[in-house]
Amino acid sequence: MKESKFPTMKTIGGVKSENGVSSKEVSTPNSEPEKIEFSKVKIEPIFEEMVDFDTFAKSDFRAVKILACEAVPKSKKLLKFTLDDGERKDRVILSGIHDYYEPEELVGKTAIAIVNLPPRKMMGIDSEGMLISAVHEEDGHEGLNLLMVDDRIPAGAKLY
Repeated sequence: MKESKFPTMKTIGGVKSENGVSSKEVSTPNSEPEKIEFSKVKIEPIFEEMVDFDTFAKSDFRAVKILACEAVPKSKKLLKFTLDDGERKDRVILSGIHDYYEPEELVGKTAIAIVNLPPRKMMGIDSEGMLISAVHEEDGHEGLNLLMVDDRIPAGAKLY
């Protein structure tokens, strides 16, 4: 069985590897899963306003392969992703997740994106969609996990 190594989040406060902190590997399916303590975690309340199904169905969620990822010059938070969306291998999406991930640990991974948003200019670069992340608060600090799926899911696979 092929072992897959998922990137790990930076510690709270954005500690980077050049500060002497090393990444730890995520447990493999054959080992005991790490117990996570959720008692101190806060999440945003669910929206009270309902969205009708036809409006929701207009959002095009796709699996995307991360071909390249780099920090955006002059930005502390933005990462520039070049993605394979199943039709194109040059979709660019910017995401403000540099506090949580280093670019090199994301290359080759499969993420989830909304691909039918109108382009939005950020730091002079058109962002052509949005990567999906899970966000929570723990001990007064924001936590974020980029949603990543099994690498066997092909680029362009639609999510329903």
